[in-house]
Amino acid sequence: MDPLGARSQFVEVQTLPTWDQPQGVQDEVDRGNQLPEEDEQLTNQLNSLESPFPFREDINRKIVLFNGDVALLNCTAIVNTSNETLTDKNPVSDSIHRYAGPELRDELLKLKGCRTGEAKMTEGFNLAARFIIHTVGPKYKAKYRTAAESSLYSCYRNVMQLSKEHAMASVGLCVVSTVKRAYPLEDATHIALRTVRRFLENHGENIETVVFAVSDVEEPVYRKLMPLYYPCSKREEKISLPLLPADIGNAEGEPVVPERQIRIAEKPGNLDDDSGDDLLESDLGLVGSHAFARMEGDVDKQRKLILQGQASEAAQQKQHQRNYNRWLCRARAEDLSDIAALKALYQTGVDLCGRTVMVVVGRNIPVTIIDMEKALLYFIHVMDHITVKEYVMVYFHTLTGEHNYLDTDFLKKLYDIVDAKFKKNLRAFYFVHPTFRTKVSTWFFTTFSVSGLKEKVHHIEKLQQLFTCILPEQIDIPPFVLEYDTRVNSPYYTAQSSGL
Repeated sequence: MDPLGARSQFVEVQTLPTWDQPQGVQDEVDRGNQLPEEDEQLTNQLNSLESPFPFREDINRKIVLFNGDVALLNCTAIVNTSNETLTDKNPVSDSIHRYAGPELRDELLKLKGCRTGEAKMTEGFNLAARFIIHTVGPKYKAKYRTAAESSLYSCYRNVMQLSKEHAMASVGLCVVSTVKRAYPLEDATHIALRTVRRFLENHGENIETVVFAVSDVEEPVYRKLMPLYYPCSKREEKISLPLLPADIGNAEGEPVVPERQIRIAEKPGNLDDDSGDDLLESDLGLVGSHAFARMEGDVDKQRKLILQGQASEAAQQKQHQRNYNRWLCRARAEDLSDIAALKALYQTGVDLCGRTVMVVVGRNIPVTIIDMEKALLYFIHVMDHITVKEYVMVYFHTLTGEHNYLDTDFLKKLYDIVDAKFKKNLRAFYFVHPTFRTKVSTWFFTTFSVSGLKEKVHHIEKLQQLFTCILPEQIDIPPFVLEYDTRVNSPYYTAQSSGL
């Protein structure tokens, strides 16, 4: 207990500004919203699109971003991040134990641990908070990223579920993914923000306040990403739309794994009227593989049908393969040494999953003065043997000028020409040091111009993020990229190293 007349060290959540109120960095936010004219034109195209996280003042009124110790919050419950034996040593847990007193440790022994992704509750003892909700975040490995995402989602979802079940008015959330568990901070923040947002939308009618308690290192990341999930105006909602990641989860915020989705016919057992033709076509497809069976009929007629959009999918695939083979033959026959000398495309090491890493350096592509058809041929020539297996691409947009911008028409042409293996075996596309303009352009391109690419694109603001997927010794990074990243992100690295 505090001595009579002494000021309490605990923080009353009612005194903290909610997200719908002006923040201490409002001037900075206003400057960020003053977009260049060219970017303003791009955002105008978003006006007809609906955001999956629309502006909701009622939800923003429940959200607090607090830079400080979660153990000091006077909430109904606060969250403790620990390990499966509930004995973890980390700054958050240590502070909670210090203020709660020795009774907490004795109580945790009775719980007999907690599994990763689950949540258990104890009394708050000497804390201002009445309860403590203990949860166990996953250890992050890029190879098992999907499992880590699902576990981290479960942490926040189960915490919020306990809050609802016990009719809690307020809950103080710490950052569950500690440095010790190696979860990339930005990825973890996306999951935390969207899970809480979805829960408040669907089940949070009785929850009055959710406090995100963060450290000095975590606060800038939260401030950057919160407008994506909790926009403070219709305008901010539209500006944030193309900055959302490809996977925004399902209706509850849970990560979506496409290959695990089960597709069920609307009326299984009932065949459509034209299903007989489909069965006949599939039966004919089983005809032998000898030369006579492989005869393709009138090629000119097939090409005409393709142009009219009437050819079968198999015929279109064959025509596409012929077209790609023609480009590949040209690429192998032509002198492309002038394009190779640019060093804009090269193979480096492997990522944490053992997949080949290909690098594209945007600043090394003088789009306005080179033959872009030869550039396309060089890309096909270099990539053809790489793409027979799974691979990833890293595009350095660092210090790229107007004369280096690849036109979306060129990218669409490239995407349409390349073989199916290029698209199938590309596992990730890391876009390093993007600008707002390129984020918007990329979003439009992957949403409306091509299919199957959007979920593979990852915007990388700092090299430290890239190194969670590709070790530094496995990628050759141009010196100017390293210099730029050190200059722009050095405060982040300093804070990270001091927090370990």
